[in-house]
Amino acid sequence: MDNIRRIVLTGGPCAGKTTALVRIIEHFSNLGFKVFTVPEVPTLYSQGGWSYLTPNKNLYYEGELAILQTQLALEDSFMRLAQTCTKPTFIVCDRGTLDISAYISKEMWNELCQKCDTSTNELRRRYDAVLHLVSAADGAEQYYTVATNATRYEQANEEGLQLARDLDKKVNRAWTGHPHLRVINNHDNFETKINRVLKEISNVLEIPQPIEEERTYIVELTGPLPDTIESDIVQTYLASDPGSEVRLRRRSWNGEVVNVHKTKKRISQQEVVETERQVSNALYESLLQQADPYRATIHKTRHSFIWRGQHFEIDTFHAPVVNLMLLETKGVAQQESVNFPPFLRIIEDVTGNPEYYNYNIALKR
Repeated sequence: MDNIRRIVLTGGPCAGKTTALVRIIEHFSNLGFKVFTVPEVPTLYSQGGWSYLTPNKNLYYEGELAILQTQLALEDSFMRLAQTCTKPTFIVCDRGTLDISAYISKEMWNELCQKCDTSTNELRRRYDAVLHLVSAADGAEQYYTVATNATRYEQANEEGLQLARDLDKKVNRAWTGHPHLRVINNHDNFETKINRVLKEISNVLEIPQPIEEERTYIVELTGPLPDTIESDIVQTYLASDPGSEVRLRRRSWNGEVVNVHKTKKRISQQEVVETERQVSNALYESLLQQADPYRATIHKTRHSFIWRGQHFEIDTFHAPVVNLMLLETKGVAQQESVNFPPFLRIIEDVTGNPEYYNYNIALKR
């Protein structure tokens, strides 16, 4: 079959990936899908006797190279299996290739990519979506355990919890720039976390989803930001059919650039279908010719971060408006409280206010 989606399930230690995989198979099998799952490769090597704590530098290097080579081979093998299926099929990878870069130096990572005749950009494009489940060590410490993974080195003490939090952030950074990276928060109820995973996969499979408003607030900074992922975003809306919204976004960070074309189509008052794809620089420049003449280009700086198990984005607008800073929650359930960071002052809750939708902020006055 064509158009087989490849989805990565990742995150820090004790994030709930094992449980999520079981539920993914059960849920989508009941909907008529064939679900293939690629096992977590680093665990295979750890269980086989290799350890990333080895003092033997050659053994360490060869182990990381073997993990990347095996990951690529396994994913390609499962893709060939999926292509023989006659019913809707997708693949879930228990971690993906870019996870490896979170555990090693940038220099070693680049060398491994060269040996495998690939690059970070190419590996990012292998996957249709990346779901990052936040470690229980960040905001759900009472549920953090090492019982489900005997090879886990981040123990359930304060030192181990901090190691797990730091690793969670490194993994998140490794996937920065993927056009469909979604951070799955911790919740008071773990079932809510699993349901968010199922919802995001449904979006990737273009199954219509209920329209949900992310909570949005006008804010101002009252203190220094924590360790965040800072991006420069240029966003252009393209001419589209009624009921559709087409967005072209260029995101830049740390010398990297990713272009994403996104279409949002409302199919009823309650449901919407969204599709995203990464596009080349050449196609990006070509698509700009289709810019909506009634909307200006948005330029903003984004700071993304996880705070007490919840994912936030702060957008500071530079054009076509200035002096506007919006905080948006990502995936906080309606019945839950927002864990507002102490370095922000909430000026106004503008959730659901069309005036503050990017699509309307872009309107030429």
